[in-house]
Amino acid sequence: MEILIELKTALKERRGKGTFSQELKEEDSISGTISCDEESIKDSGDIEQGLENSTNELNRIEMEEFSDSPKSCELGKSMRMKKEDRNLRSFSDRVINCQGKNLRIHIPLTNPTRTFSAISYLLWDDLVNQSSKKCGPEGNKLHINKKKLRHAEKMIRGAFIELYKGLGYLKTYRNLNMLAFAKILKKFDKVTNKQVRPIYLRVVESSYFNSSDKALKLADEVEELFVKHFAEDDKRKAMKYLKPTQRKESNSVTFFIGLFTGCFVALFIGYVIMAHITGMYSSESDAMYMETVYPVLRQVHNLKKNMFSLLFLHFFLYGCNIVMWRKTRINYSFIFELSPTKELKYSDVFLICTTSMAAVVGILFVHLSLVAKGYSYAQVQSIPGLLVLGFILVLVFPFNIMYKSSRYRFLSVLRNIVLSPLYKVVMLDFFMADQLCSQVPMLRNLEYVACYFITGSYKTQDYQYCMRNTYYRDLAYAVSFLPYYWRAMQCARRWFDEGHNSHLINLGKYVSAMLAAGAKVAYEKEKNAGWLCLVVAMSSIATIYQLYWDFVKDWGLLQFNSRNPWLRDELMLRKKFIYFFSMGLNLVLRLAWLQTVVHYNFERVDYRVTMLFLAALEVVRRGQWNFYRLENEHLNNAGKFRAVKTVPLPFHEVNEQD
Repeated sequence: MEILIELKTALKERRGKGTFSQELKEEDSISGTISCDEESIKDSGDIEQGLENSTNELNRIEMEEFSDSPKSCELGKSMRMKKEDRNLRSFSDRVINCQGKNLRIHIPLTNPTRTFSAISYLLWDDLVNQSSKKCGPEGNKLHINKKKLRHAEKMIRGAFIELYKGLGYLKTYRNLNMLAFAKILKKFDKVTNKQVRPIYLRVVESSYFNSSDKALKLADEVEELFVKHFAEDDKRKAMKYLKPTQRKESNSVTFFIGLFTGCFVALFIGYVIMAHITGMYSSESDAMYMETVYPVLRQVHNLKKNMFSLLFLHFFLYGCNIVMWRKTRINYSFIFELSPTKELKYSDVFLICTTSMAAVVGILFVHLSLVAKGYSYAQVQSIPGLLVLGFILVLVFPFNIMYKSSRYRFLSVLRNIVLSPLYKVVMLDFFMADQLCSQVPMLRNLEYVACYFITGSYKTQDYQYCMRNTYYRDLAYAVSFLPYYWRAMQCARRWFDEGHNSHLINLGKYVSAMLAAGAKVAYEKEKNAGWLCLVVAMSSIATIYQLYWDFVKDWGLLQFNSRNPWLRDELMLRKKFIYFFSMGLNLVLRLAWLQTVVHYNFERVDYRVTMLFLAALEVVRRGQWNFYRLENEHLNNAGKFRAVKTVPLPFHEVNEQD
C-alpha cells in the first residue's frame, strides 16, 4: 500500500510539473517502460474488461512493473533474471530495487497476452543483457502508465476486501465457539445436576481467544485505510465493497415465473393443436416447414434435436442443482467464485427459462398461424432466424439490465474455453466446458441455422444446400469434436500449471471420446462391418473410461475402504440408495450411443422425437452429474483445507540474495 501511495504521489507530481504529456499519450496503450540510459525493458499486458464485480476481477488483473521516483528507485542488474530460471514458469518475475528494498513483481500467465508478453520479455531480456550499461543518475527515466497503476490499485483493493472478509469470518468463528461452549456446559449441568457452567465460562471468557481485540482493531484499521484510499473518505461507498449486501428474494420474480409458465403451457398447447390440424408433423407433412422452421427447434440431418428445448432444459436443471446445493449446504458460490450480490438465484434461473421458452413458443405459434393462413414462405421465412438473432443480441446487450454481470461473465467463460489452453483454467471454466460436451447437438443446430441464413438459402427455400456442401459437412464434424478438444486442452493447461499427472489421465478420457466420435463419423460414411466393429470397440473403451472417471474421480465414489460401502466417507445426502441409483442411471445414459449403431426405430414414433429424447437424456445425465461433482468438490475443499482464497499482490519484497 505504501508503494502504491508513493507511485500515485509521483504521478501527481509529474502531472503538476507538466511532464506527464507523454504518459497521457500512452494512456490508451498497454505498454510501459522503465529505462536507464540506453537500457530499456518493455513489457506488455492486457486489460480485463469490467464484466464482473471488482472482487472477481482480481484473479485476472494485469500485474505490471512499477517504480517510484528516479531519486529513490534504481534499475540495475537485479532486473535481469538468472539464466537457469528462464522458463515459462518464471518469465514473469521482475526484480527492482526501490528505497533499498528488493521488490519482485510476479505476472501469472493467466491469459494469452501475458503468455506472449512473457515470451517477448525473454527475447528482450537477451538483447538487454548484450547491451546493458550501468545506470547513471542523469540517465534515469521513469514512465508510469496510468492504466497499469489503476490495475495495481484494483488488485490491492481486492486484497483489502479479502482481508476484511477473513477478519469477519474469524470474528464469527470466535462467536460460534463461545456459543458452543455455553450450550455444551448448559447441557452438562442439566445431565449431571451440577453447576459448573459459571466456573468454566469464566475461564473461557477470559481466554486470549475470546478476550483479544487484535482482530477487531485490524478490521478497523483495514476499514479506515480502505475508506481513505479507495472510497474518497466516503464510508458508505466503502461498505458497498467491504460488506456487500445480498439481493433479497422478490415476490415479483415468483409471480412472473408463474405468469410465463402459464403463457408457455397455453401457447404450447395451442401450437400442438394447430400443428395437428394443419398436419405439419404427419408423414405427409410439408417438407419445407419441417426442414426450415423446425430446425430452429431441432437439428436437421442425422441429429434431429430441439435446440432451444435442450438449451433451456439444461438451464432448468441448473436451477434445480442450485436448489439442491442450497438445501444440502454445498457452497457453490465459493467454488465458482460468484459474486454474492450478482449471482443468479434459482428463482432467476427459472424466470429466464420460462420467459425464454414462452417467447420461443409464442413466435412459433405466430409463424405457424401465418403459414396456415396462406402466407408464402418467402414472407415469413426470416422469423426463425430473427428469433435466434434476438437471443444473441440479448446476450450481448451492453446496458446494465437483464442480468448484465451474469451475461458478461458467461461470455468471458466462453472466451476462455474457446481460447484454451491460452487462459489459466479455473473451476467455472472447465465446469462449463463439460456442459458443452453434452450440448453438441445444440452446437450443430446453431451451425446449420447460421449456414441457412448467412448463405441466403432461406430466400430460395433450398434447405438442402448446406447438406450438399462439403465444407459444411466437414465443419459439422469439426463442431462435434470441438467441446472435447477444448476440454482436453484445459486438462493440458492444468497439467502445465499444476504438474499433476492426473490431468494427463483426464486428458486421455477426452481423447478417447474424440476417437470414438471419429469412428462414428467414418462409419456413417462407409457402413461396413469393419467400421462397425471399430465403433463398438472405441465407444466401449471410451464409455468404460468415462464411467470410471465419473464414479471415482468426479464423484469420489466407489471407495472400497470407506465406512460407507462402495461410497465415500462423507456424504451430503442422508439416503445412500440415491447414490447407487444415480450410478446406475449414469451407466444407462452413458450407453445411449448404442442407438447410433443399432438405429432402432420405435413404432409410430417419428425418428425426430426419438433422437430428441436421447439428446434430452444426455442433458439429464449431465444435470445429475453436476450435483455430485460439486458435492465432491465441496467435501474436498472442507476436508483438505482448500477452501481458501488468496489474492496476489503486485509488489513482493524479497531477500537480497534472491
